[in-house]
Amino acid sequence: MTSDVVVWGSLRNRLALILTGGAALLAVVLFIVVRVLTAQVAQQGQDNILKASMSSVLDTAAIRDGQVTLDFPYSSLSMLNTEADDRVFYAIYEDNTLLSGYDWLTSPRDVAPESTIFENTTLKGEVLRVASGARTLIGSNGPRNVFVSVAQTQDALSNTLNAISRNVAFLGLGFFAMSSALAIWAASTTSRQMRRLTSSVTRRGPQDLSRFTKPVPSEMAPLVGSLNTFMLRLDHSLTQSEDFIAEAAHRIRTPLATVRSHAEATLQRVDRDENRTSLLAMVRAIDESSRAAGQLLDHAMVTFRTGNLEMVQVDLADLLHELVQSMTPVAEMKDITMTMELERPATLQGDAILLQNALRNLIDNALKYAPAETGVIIKASNSPTLSVSIYDDGPGFAVDEIETLSGRFVRGKDMGNTIGSGLGLTIAQEVIVAHNGSMALTNREEGGACVTLSF
Repeated sequence: MTSDVVVWGSLRNRLALILTGGAALLAVVLFIVVRVLTAQVAQQGQDNILKASMSSVLDTAAIRDGQVTLDFPYSSLSMLNTEADDRVFYAIYEDNTLLSGYDWLTSPRDVAPESTIFENTTLKGEVLRVASGARTLIGSNGPRNVFVSVAQTQDALSNTLNAISRNVAFLGLGFFAMSSALAIWAASTTSRQMRRLTSSVTRRGPQDLSRFTKPVPSEMAPLVGSLNTFMLRLDHSLTQSEDFIAEAAHRIRTPLATVRSHAEATLQRVDRDENRTSLLAMVRAIDESSRAAGQLLDHAMVTFRTGNLEMVQVDLADLLHELVQSMTPVAEMKDITMTMELERPATLQGDAILLQNALRNLIDNALKYAPAETGVIIKASNSPTLSVSIYDDGPGFAVDEIETLSGRFVRGKDMGNTIGSGLGLTIAQEVIVAHNGSMALTNREEGGACVTLSF
């Protein structure tokens, strides 16, 4: 029963959680990677434009009449126009002297000629990107160093990065949603193999200990292999137990029959009452042991055959008729009249040997508990469903014991001196269950017991 199993978590939920968590992590990594790469590409694009603008200004530097002059190309600044109307600043220095531009924008003095330095600076808390370059001019007065810096705000870059980030976020959410759905589907598909194995075990009968031969995933192979090995050992153990019970019952009944015959012969020659009483008790004990051995043999046979039913077309009416004929001498010894009420057709697919065994035990019980000079009724009905009922005029069943009387070796408390082993109802119960039926124990209103097998 699953209620007896200690359950901790769910493999399906755990697998789905792991896969979903992995998808979430991948989505975050995807967002960060794309965001960083996009920022690098966008920054590189802005740097290239700043460098081109700075170089176009630097290219106009020349020495005329001993002075550094620049024919400032305003088109070099117009190339920095953006949709966000980023502000552009520039500064041109000859050594440390500002020639043109904004004096707060200083150029680095360690920039090498024909190279460009990119850096960030701030203006009133706003970040600017600065491209700086230098060039050395040779004049009559010697070399002259010219430094040019062009700066631009990053509003357009920020807007672009934000738009890309939103798109990447939507892409990441879509990826996460698809990955989560795929994870749940994969977890369900994986756990379905376990459910199939569980269903296969559940559908098996109590005696079906055959191997599982259907293909299973490689991860489940050790589990199924262990289960097959366990069932093989269990089947071997049950077979040995059944063989032992059958052999023991055979070996016990033969010497008991011999001892009983000797006891009856001695009883005929004994005159003293106390000796006769002892011998009668001996005969009774021998009869009880012999009956128990016989029913143990029957139970062992029933236990074996319920897992290997030999299904044939069985006519219950004919079967009951044969049983009544064979058991009539026993009934006549107690002056019990057996009456048959058989409706035809009364046929079903079943194991004839098991059905005969179950019905014989029920009729035997009825004869055993019915008082002398009473009757036992055996009835077969096909409406509304096929059933067999056996009535007697005995003491009936104790109401508080009806639910437990079909257990092994269970007998009623008020059975008196009636010989029994407590296996007759057990055998009938196991046979009817093997045939997908049910057994009901009831008491008759006019007195006596009724056992009904419904198929």
